[in-house]
Amino acid sequence: MKKKTFAAVISLSMLASMGTGAFAATKLKEIKAYLNPEIKVQVDGTYVDLRDVKGNAIAPIVYEGANYFSIRAISDALDVAVDFDGPTQTIILGEKVDGVSIAKGFDDMYHTKDPAQTTYKGKDYKEAYFNTGSGNREASFMLYPKKEHQTLYLQIAAVGGDITNLTVKDSDNNSILKTVESIKPEDGLVTVEVGIGGVKELYIYGDAKKDTSVFVPLTTSHYK
Repeated sequence: MKKKTFAAVISLSMLASMGTGAFAATKLKEIKAYLNPEIKVQVDGTYVDLRDVKGNAIAPIVYEGANYFSIRAISDALDVAVDFDGPTQTIILGEKVDGVSIAKGFDDMYHTKDPAQTTYKGKDYKEAYFNTGSGNREASFMLYPKKEHQTLYLQIAAVGGDITNLTVKDSDNNSILKTVESIKPEDGLVTVEVGIGGVKELYIYGDAKKDTSVFVPLTTSHYK
């Protein structure tokens, strides 16, 4: 439903507000416009407060009979990822064409580059989350998509035993985005697809029993 709303809002033509880099182009044209704080926005029948990246309330700019909003504020309201590519001066909405590995910035005590732990079924993935903790436990880690990606493609394998109740949660509002009841060793490397539009931080966890290791290749798990 929100994607349909998003398409309708985009058709109104919105002002992109992506930081000073977006205004460095040489073809800028000065205009005279007005702010109209009386304009309200509904998403799927519910009024939403549009805010900038600092959390300040914003009003649309009125120019030649059209209302222009920050594309960042609209994308946040619709849970649609937005990013800005400075070199090409391109605003990217939704999924990116090329995937972005989750290895960048990954920080966890089970993060490893040891070939003995990054190799699964004969293939060396170079970097992995390889949880080899002892006893029955919750295996967990954090990811930080920063609202810049629409979908997470998480690869994961159970080694030596089952992983149960694998859960991907939006840690900001504590909402569950995806649950996989069980991943077994015979399933091999499983790809879990999760919609993460508008999400800043992800908490990923699952139950692992004694003698079960959790393998997540960081180089092939990616955002889009």
